[in-house]
Amino acid sequence: MALLSVSSPHQRSGQQTPKLMRQVIYATLPALLALSVCFGLGYLLNSLWCMLLAIVFEAVCLKLRGKAVLFFLKDGSAAVTGLLLGLSLSPLAPWWLPVIGLFFAIVIAKHLYGGLGQNPFNPAMVAYALLLVSFPVEMTRWPQQLIDLSSWWSFFTGNPLQIDQLTGATVLDTLRQQSQYQGITQPSFLADGHLSASSALVNLSFGLGGLYLLRQKVIQYAIPVSMLASLSLMSLLFYCVDSQHFASPILHLLSGATMMAAFFIATDPVSAATTPLGRLIYGAGIGLLIYIVRTWGGYPDAVAFAVLLMNLAAPMLDHLCQPRTFGHQPIKWTKKQP
Repeated sequence: MALLSVSSPHQRSGQQTPKLMRQVIYATLPALLALSVCFGLGYLLNSLWCMLLAIVFEAVCLKLRGKAVLFFLKDGSAAVTGLLLGLSLSPLAPWWLPVIGLFFAIVIAKHLYGGLGQNPFNPAMVAYALLLVSFPVEMTRWPQQLIDLSSWWSFFTGNPLQIDQLTGATVLDTLRQQSQYQGITQPSFLADGHLSASSALVNLSFGLGGLYLLRQKVIQYAIPVSMLASLSLMSLLFYCVDSQHFASPILHLLSGATMMAAFFIATDPVSAATTPLGRLIYGAGIGLLIYIVRTWGGYPDAVAFAVLLMNLAAPMLDHLCQPRTFGHQPIKWTKKQP
């Protein structure tokens, strides 16, 4: 009787990739609802359009590589990439902007490296960084009030309807301008207008989705906790030193894409660190870089750049933070006796 030699792992987790991706999509629904309520239907349109584009580009790449198209499409990774990019774009973004971003995310940042599991960078953040650097005007149009039907006009024509009345600076844009020229006036999230309250609501919605992912054990605590702790500690330190020129920790935690980064971007299992200590350092590094770029860099929010920089460091962190092999003692360096 022949003996079958099967490689590890011999004990497999019940969590399969399609199931994990579906749970990630479910977890984004509160934030998608909050964004749609606060800023109109542009976010819903962007998300659906980006998911469709991601699936199409994924299918074409799989076909060209000679892979089973339907089998690999069912894992849902392409749909999640499209959804995350759609949630990151402005609701006033024209239709062609996601086309460029998703082509670069799926074709360049994913399949040219070998597909799912081989990409060293988060594809959605690669696309976002490319679009932000290449099309800063289209990427920084943000609504100041509910858009209603104007988002449909912007989506199909590429030209926002009555843009002067609908767009304005985000909380982080305002924060950066005030800190550079006249000192910071700390905004109240309940009394400083629509944008501040909306920013807090959206971040709390992403945090709610993140708690769902933690409860379902889709992600682990190390990266979100270390990232939020690092960002909070840095902002608290500088705020205590000079509250007139540095924002409070609450503002940093509830502005921009902080909670989305902590629970949905930084926790990407492919491009993030995998060792226990490496995850802690990885998350803390993202939080530190977000604060540095927000405070002294050239962009008001820095999630994409911080994540991509730490993606570069992830292999080194895993190499240096390998846990001790079970049954082996750590090496002890002793002075050689004469």
